[in-house]
Amino acid sequence: MTTTATPGDVSGGRVREEWSSDRAYGLLYKLRELWRFRDLLWALSFRSIKGRYKQSVLGIAWAVVQPLAMMVIFTIVFGKFAKVDTGTIPYPIFSYAALLPWQLFQNVVTKGTTSIVDNGSIVKKLYFPREVCALSVVFSSLVDFAVAGIMLGILMIIFRVSPSVYILWLPVILLVQLLFSLGLAFFLSAVNAFYRDISFGVPLVLQVWMYLSPVAYPISTVPERYRDLYMLNPMAPIIDSFRQILVNRQPPDWTMLWPGVAISVVVLVFGYWYFKRSEGTFADVL
Repeated sequence: MTTTATPGDVSGGRVREEWSSDRAYGLLYKLRELWRFRDLLWALSFRSIKGRYKQSVLGIAWAVVQPLAMMVIFTIVFGKFAKVDTGTIPYPIFSYAALLPWQLFQNVVTKGTTSIVDNGSIVKKLYFPREVCALSVVFSSLVDFAVAGIMLGILMIIFRVSPSVYILWLPVILLVQLLFSLGLAFFLSAVNAFYRDISFGVPLVLQVWMYLSPVAYPISTVPERYRDLYMLNPMAPIIDSFRQILVNRQPPDWTMLWPGVAISVVVLVFGYWYFKRSEGTFADVL
């Protein structure tokens, strides 16, 4: 962080502080900086939620309508026509339990990719930790996740699927997913600041990615010879773990989940490293 004293910089005897990546070192320093700008983080999160549903008749109910509509489509196509075997779990709740984490992942990655560009007006003018932009997307997306989760509870009552003690694993599985999602958001938001094509390609990739993840079908339907390759997709064990603890009344399968945890941590570290390496030039290209 550097200080300047050019005309217009001094107001009330205070010198304006300008951002410089030279001081952005050390995890403890970064955490202190994030804490200093927590009000901005909440403000951007609230603005994201408010702007998303502004002038919308259904408002935040869209957080439920979207996965619910996909659940109906999947139930017709995969539950009725393709006859996907879901064991004792009714297909509607089987698919919704997977659509819940998938929607969270999709929201964080999609909106995280454009977070720097969307906040370009303040990135160019103000000093603040740039990762606040991506983190605000995570918080606003968690609100949608919580609202959509209410519908899962209603479906569990309708289909008489009672929760088990294994639901206590939810914060852990959710944390693993957020690490992976945030790592991608950091990396893609930095790249998108320089190449705006990224924001157009991400929705297409996510659409394909969903069908390469066990959202509409169980992992058991994947041929054994492709299973190891398939599990390199971190969202596969994460989604399966959500389904296990929420509706299958079983603990997560850590033999499948650990590789996803490792990949999520690597993606977060690399994504954050690239983000911090690039953030000093964001204002120049926006």
